[in-house]
Amino acid sequence: MSRSLAVRSDRIADDLENLGEITEPNQPFTRRAFTPLFLEGRRYLRAAFDRAGLHTRIDAAGNLIGRRTGRKPGLGTLLIGSHSDTVPSGGRFDGVAGVVAALEVARALDEAGVELDHDLDIVDFLAEEVSIFGVSCVGSRGLIGERPAEWLTRTADGLDLGQGIRAVGGDPDVAERRDDIAAFLELHIEQGPVLEAEKIDIGVVTAIVGVSRIELLLTGQADHAGTTPMTTRRDALTAAARLALAIDASARKLASGASHFAATVGELTMEPNAANVVPAKVRMLIDIRAERRADFEAFRAELSETIANVVKTSGVEIVERLVSDNQPTAMHEAAIAVIEAAAADVGASHRRMASGAGHDAAFLARIATTGMIFIPCLGGRSHVSAEWAETDDIALGAAVLLQAVKRLDKELGD
Repeated sequence: MSRSLAVRSDRIADDLENLGEITEPNQPFTRRAFTPLFLEGRRYLRAAFDRAGLHTRIDAAGNLIGRRTGRKPGLGTLLIGSHSDTVPSGGRFDGVAGVVAALEVARALDEAGVELDHDLDIVDFLAEEVSIFGVSCVGSRGLIGERPAEWLTRTADGLDLGQGIRAVGGDPDVAERRDDIAAFLELHIEQGPVLEAEKIDIGVVTAIVGVSRIELLLTGQADHAGTTPMTTRRDALTAAARLALAIDASARKLASGASHFAATVGELTMEPNAANVVPAKVRMLIDIRAERRADFEAFRAELSETIANVVKTSGVEIVERLVSDNQPTAMHEAAIAVIEAAAADVGASHRRMASGAGHDAAFLARIATTGMIFIPCLGGRSHVSAEWAETDDIALGAAVLLQAVKRLDKELGD
């Protein structure tokens, strides 16, 4: 279907191509926060913001912000954008597409001679991905005044996080909480296969899953692999295998419902890790993603029952520890309705869906009307160098974002 859009796909493609070339040469596409390549990418974006006529600055939290001033000072700010940092070999669209689409919205507004009532800020959040300091969403947490103070002393590569924030132009000594943001919209690749499989243009995000992680420490007994009878072993690995299968079965059951749920044993280490020794110790880390808090609670209750059964039948001791626990975040119904109307404005098919990944939008939702726009990505793949999104899909998403901004400007100004 041919569409006439108010945004230009060629500019979007150029920005993505130029940023994609700023990468570790042997590890495309890698531009981790706080590294020299990240700063080089930031320089490119800052120059692009300046060329678009935006008033550009780095805020205290280390976020790059370009402002387009509105007609009514004090009315509030519409914030749009995402992040430009990547995971190692993380792809060139995760986050970056959202920053470039937001920049294109600002350019399109200028070309159309549209003057908003609200100020419009384009943002590149600092360190949305897990950074070299082991923490994520550093910039968005800082912008809403909820970055833990103890994070500033976390160290990596001879620096602490406070020094890292200074290196990108921020000021960790200033704790600011933006109170002017009326709404936030973030465009992002889906990072899943649903939109592509269903041939739908736009995903309208209803909620961002809560992400929790549980560590299990299993202690059995090391013994000779050849002489110890199978009936007397306390094998930590076989106990772990039983747990892993039970975790998968429990997650599949919960995932069959109407809401999003996933659980993954993503880390597993074993001691002594020798071919001729019965495994004595295993560490497992479970990553749990739940759209509904009740599903997480049900999963954890079933996990506790499984642990008790495995302990009873295997003789292996198991210690369970909740490492991190973040609640699900609902997007605001007003933003959802605006995005759906904007998709209809440009003739884009759309469906509601939850996000199985975390995003900066989860933190902005605590202080402002917040919504997310998903676009398809090839095979649903993300956080890999093969990650891909078509320029036309990004441009269509940017057109929806543009219409949503114009609608919010009117609705929030009434």
